Amino acid sequence: MNNILSQIVDNATFLLVFALVIFLMFLIAYAVEKYAKKKSNDTERILSTRKMVVTGMFAAISTVLMLFEFTVPFAPPGIYKLDLSELPALIGGFAFGPVVGVMIEFLKVLLKTLIKGTSTAFVGELANFFVGCSFILPATIIYRLKKTKSTAIIACVVGTIMITIVGSSFNAFYLLPVFAKMFGMDIEVIIGMGTAVNSHVTSLTSFILLIVAPLNVIKGAVNTILTLVLYKHLSPILKGTK
Repeated sequence: MNNILSQIVDNATFLLVFALVIFLMFLIAYAVEKYAKKKSNDTERILSTRKMVVTGMFAAISTVLMLFEFTVPFAPPGIYKLDLSELPALIGGFAFGPVVGVMIEFLKVLLKTLIKGTSTAFVGELANFFVGCSFILPATIIYRLKKTKSTAIIACVVGTIMITIVGSSFNAFYLLPVFAKMFGMDIEVIIGMGTAVNSHVTSLTSFILLIVAPLNVIKGAVNTILTLVLYKHLSPILKGTK
């Protein structure tokens, strides 16, 4: 805990950016949720007791899934790994709306940080939350506005496209440069890590196209398939209709 507090003080400016990103994600989710409720004359609270219970439960599951990371052969294991922590957020967001999805993403990152601390001065945590929301928000917003099986498929495809675009752009223009600066290394060192696993990686652009983008496509595709398989069975239980 003392280590976390020390890193908070040392990286105050970066954490302000983190807080702003969190606020914007919640603001977007809340605005869409209010619009959808008004359109459908839904009077239920955005965070009812059932929703809060499911949010807490799914955030805990998501945290556990986040701790089990898998290396992929085309990415430097010290920087990028694959996990399934977006799955509970997507299922929860499909069941109860984008606010719940973003809440699960936020609590997941918070719990993981409290349990394991941060080895990246919160850079990895910001990346996980922001990139995760770039997948969860579009998918849950689309499904919230029209809840059909075909819309669910479209929502997940759009989410996968968005996580690939946003994740790649975020890494290229912000995350990797900040990561390099914080740890006092040249960006070429990170590119070299990519070259070590793929000789075709020779620049930041090729690093993004050959490592970051494919990783996000795989993450989106795997979470999409699992959600489409599991959601139909879990939805009645989560909503208390079974």
